Order: sequence, then C-alpha cells, then structure tokens
Amino acid sequence: MSKHPHKVLKSVFKNALILLYFGLLSQGCQDGNNYDENCNFLLNVGVNISLNLNLSQYNQLNFPSNPVYVPNEGNAGIIVNNTGTGYVAFDAADPNHELSSCSRLSITGLEGVSGCDQTHRYSLLTGQPLQNPNLRCSLKPYRVERSGNVLYVTN
Repeated sequence: MSKHPHKVLKSVFKNALILLYFGLLSQGCQDGNNYDENCNFLLNVGVNISLNLNLSQYNQLNFPSNPVYVPNEGNAGIIVNNTGTGYVAFDAADPNHELSSCSRLSITGLEGVSGCDQTHRYSLLTGQPLQNPNLRCSLKPYRVERSGNVLYVTN
C-alpha cells in the first residue's frame, strides 16, 4: 500500500524539523562565549562576589560608564561597569596574552588596556577588542545580577 504524497511530504518535513531542532540544541549546549580554540590563556577561576552599591568603593557603579576594578578575584581581578542598560563584568586579565604580572588591564575611560602591550585594548561595555585586528579573544565575561543595591558577580 503506497502512502499519499502529502503524508510523505509531511513525514519528510517533520523529520527535517526534528534534525534542525537537535542541531540547534547541540549548538546551544556548546560554550556560549566568544572565544575561539586559541583563547586559552585564562583559567576558569570560580567567582562569586557581592558588591554593595551603597559602599563608597562601588558607589560610582550607580552611574553609567564608571567602571570599577575589584582586586583578588578571577585571574587578575574583575572590572565591573554600568552600561546604562545593565551591568557587565569582565576578568581584568588580557585574554590575548599569557597570564603574567603585566597582563592585568588598567582602566582608561571605557577601555581596558593591557600592561604587557598597549595595543591590546578592549571595550569595557562589550568586552570586544578595539582597533587591533590581530586580537582574537574578547574579555572573559562574568554574570551580573542586581538585587536591590547589591550586585552579584558569578560565573
């Protein structure tokens, strides 16, 4: 007994949708960062800190575009910034340089600048490299959640 053409087409369409679903699902299970396989200078260090915005050292995070450096966390500290629409946090280590004493970024306005190579500059809004096409890796991001006047930074 042969199937009707519309049933065959329906079956093929259903199978294609199932394959597409599982293909997209497997992509979603991969690491969600923007690193390529050569971005392996930084360690996956556990981060779980809270920043009280009422304290003077974090008060400037109540206002957009005032990044704050938090030492002794991540690989070389963490840089937290209020983007105006939310908060972002990045590891303060240059992801395109071997981890060393000079690889900590300094804050220059809304840019993070590597102490090892001044051409390694990153946006402290997006984490993306700036003006240097040879930089393959963006800054290592951390999650930021706000609850009242406290920011929770985790990975």
